[in-house]
Amino acid sequence: MRGEIEEIYKTSDGSLPKFFLEYIKHVIDLILKVDLISVKNFAEVLLAARERGSNIFIIGNGGSAANASHFAEDLAFLAGGTEEKPFRAISLSDSVPYITASGNDRGFENIFSDQLKNLYRVGDLLVVFSGSGNSPNLLKAIDYVNDRGGITFGILGFDGGQAKEKCLHSLIVNSAKGEFGPVESLHLLFFHIVIDYLFFKIS
Repeated sequence: MRGEIEEIYKTSDGSLPKFFLEYIKHVIDLILKVDLISVKNFAEVLLAARERGSNIFIIGNGGSAANASHFAEDLAFLAGGTEEKPFRAISLSDSVPYITASGNDRGFENIFSDQLKNLYRVGDLLVVFSGSGNSPNLLKAIDYVNDRGGITFGILGFDGGQAKEKCLHSLIVNSAKGEFGPVESLHLLFFHIVIDYLFFKIS
């Protein structure tokens, strides 16, 4: 299921340039529907975590795992944190040995919560990247952090899914279900905007 993307392809009559232009128009429409207060809130929550010296754990599956890794690297390396007050960003989607051990022995739904059991401290921040917001391993990690006095922020797509209800904060690309391409692309765009904003604000 690809939502409006399938209709855009059908009306393009197989023309890549036409498909490209209509796809971009669709993405722009999604951008214009984003709640800017949620974007502002995302930056403020990240800054607050930095001020507290809290860890910022980042998780996601598939393409969202790639976004989690990219965001962790950019936030830690490029956002303007200092040695005395860094952004302590860690992607829990990166440790293949730990993920495969946990998934094999305890089930894939535990791959993030198992890592949090070793690393989490009260007040830490969990950032969740997801299209559907319904993956069991993400929801279990959200519950783990919420139950222990942490902060959870969902960067979500579609209707936000169960993660929207569980996370304390969220930023949602409201798209048709199944539109992973536009959602993941906009998640990437949004965190680049926030990281550049933080760089200039802190520098």
